Amino acid sequence: MAEGDGIVPGRRLRARGALSNVAGRFEAHVVEGVADGWEPGEERLIRTEVRVERARSALSWNRSPDLPFDRSVNPYRGCEHGCIYCFARPTHAYLNLSPGLDFETKLIARPGIGAVLARELRAKAYRVAPIAIGTNTDPYQPCEAEWRVMREVVEVLAGCDHPLAITTKGTLIERDLDLLAPMAAKGLLRVGVSVTTLDAGLSRRMEPRAALPARRLEVIRRLAAAGVPVRVMVSPVIPGLTDHELEGILAAARDAGAVGASWIMLRLPLEVAGLWRDWLARAEPGRAAKVMARVREARGGKDYDAEWGKRMRGEGLFADLIAARFAKAVARLGLSEALPPLRCDLFRPPVLPGDQLALF
Repeated sequence: MAEGDGIVPGRRLRARGALSNVAGRFEAHVVEGVADGWEPGEERLIRTEVRVERARSALSWNRSPDLPFDRSVNPYRGCEHGCIYCFARPTHAYLNLSPGLDFETKLIARPGIGAVLARELRAKAYRVAPIAIGTNTDPYQPCEAEWRVMREVVEVLAGCDHPLAITTKGTLIERDLDLLAPMAAKGLLRVGVSVTTLDAGLSRRMEPRAALPARRLEVIRRLAAAGVPVRVMVSPVIPGLTDHELEGILAAARDAGAVGASWIMLRLPLEVAGLWRDWLARAEPGRAAKVMARVREARGGKDYDAEWGKRMRGEGLFADLIAARFAKAVARLGLSEALPPLRCDLFRPPVLPGDQLALF
């Protein structure tokens, strides 16, 4: 490992996105591992750790004008997929953990959050609207196979006919089709599947523990076959690296059964910018300068601009060109930029143990 990268000496990386573990922005001190000669001769692999958080609340609220939802649920904090570009990495700093390797190796599972959610949905003041899941970290990342936190959330929402929008690149969503397909049949569900590139090699370097592109297209195919409306999310579009694939991704997803599409420009907030530049220099040295030049062209000369109305799409000639290409492609392919609204009229408060059962 490189000196000053924040990784303890004697540790070895395999299939990780971040190449460093620098301290988060709230840390008063920086801890750096130094080799003192006492480490064992063989390097030890950095493995994924899952810690438990007992959630006191389930619903997270936002008032962002850039987002089409005002509430979400996060079954996990951190994400083992390890996508180096992930805009959610800086949230790990709130846990006194690094947005680098800690984000993808020190995960937080929130078992029991389904019961907490059920109580919140029963509140007299609660007003139904779609809940978005997967907007921060992926609810179907690999640890879901063991912890099944997303499964318990879906069970609650399916049981009370609550509308749900899921964003994922994980194959474990197929496991829950027994719950999701009936919700879709009632107009209560839509799913967004993220496809960043069709290049398996690039995907493996950039999204090391996420499903390969062909497998994500198969997820779209299986969801569509079960009657679930699927939107392909070309997200992020990376200038100078993946932008040339825009039309190909949309066509492949349409052929797999997607009915809608969306796109988001690469976002590099806070610590993500440094992590991305480091990865780019090592993984794509021949294209690094071109990529960053295009990124800054679309961000007003900066690595990132968080201003409302600009942070998702960027600005300038290059961003306008991507928007125009996307609009032409979806029109030609018959994809919709806006799927029909989810039904909210079927919702009924969850029934908890001890409640008197309704007869009618």
